[in-house]
Amino acid sequence: MGRTTSSPPAKKPRPALSLPRRSVLRTIGKLQTEYRSEQSWAVGAVAQLRREAGRDAHTSPSAWGLIHLEDLTHLREQEQASAADETPGRAEPRYFTSAGYAAQEQLELREDTAVHLAVTLWALHQQSIRDASMHMPAWPLGRAVRRLAHQKTGTHDTPATASPPPAGQNSDRTDGTSPVGKVEEASDSVRRRFVRIGVSSDTDVLGSRLREMTLLLRAARIPLDYGLLADQLLRWQDHNQQDDVRRSWGREYHRRYPSSPEGADKEAAAPGSGEQAESHCAEDLESADADT
Repeated sequence: MGRTTSSPPAKKPRPALSLPRRSVLRTIGKLQTEYRSEQSWAVGAVAQLRREAGRDAHTSPSAWGLIHLEDLTHLREQEQASAADETPGRAEPRYFTSAGYAAQEQLELREDTAVHLAVTLWALHQQSIRDASMHMPAWPLGRAVRRLAHQKTGTHDTPATASPPPAGQNSDRTDGTSPVGKVEEASDSVRRRFVRIGVSSDTDVLGSRLREMTLLLRAARIPLDYGLLADQLLRWQDHNQQDDVRRSWGREYHRRYPSSPEGADKEAAAPGSGEQAESHCAEDLESADADT
């Protein structure tokens, strides 16, 4: 009898990243390594972005022509050109009515706001830090705030500062959580600031409270995933999705994360090695550019 072989299960296609997320990853991917290497153009660009924190994306004339809005516009035009190629000679249905056109304008405004807020927050976060990347994948807002609330710094715990387990209790944990029964003491003031972020009434208030938290994260050198944050900021501006974003922030805060080995953040911070996730994303974007 012939041997039958089963085909490996087909890989599920990766969900497409939102336009703001791709734009933020592209901009920060360009700037972060160069800024940490003290390249003058990047230092100047980050300083300009930092000065735009708290201002609207397009109503502030000093923001016109800055790199993050250029990247966003370029990606948006690529998407529009790709859509036009799929339906040559036909206008998109969203432009058939004034309501459809207004809805598209509102979507683009939300995208502009999400990108502008995320990138200017990163510029504020990265200020004067050359030996570590303050944008780091897999560090959502809730995780970063949780670490801050537990009065920790960086991305790993040193053996010298780690608390020893109780006598007779095995400290070897593969999931990175605290020993059973041990509850980490969290700062109530940080938790209250996080709650204030969650109950923000509008984008201006949300941006102001995120800036306050960003300054605390910078002081503690705790990174943040700004690509993910941009995606969440886009959805937060849709009232129908605000609860979903709040739910994500709450779950991120309560989740237990594996501890990074000592030196992992330093390795990730080294120019040319720590931007691996951004490099992979940049490669994907370059591939997309070539396809279009």
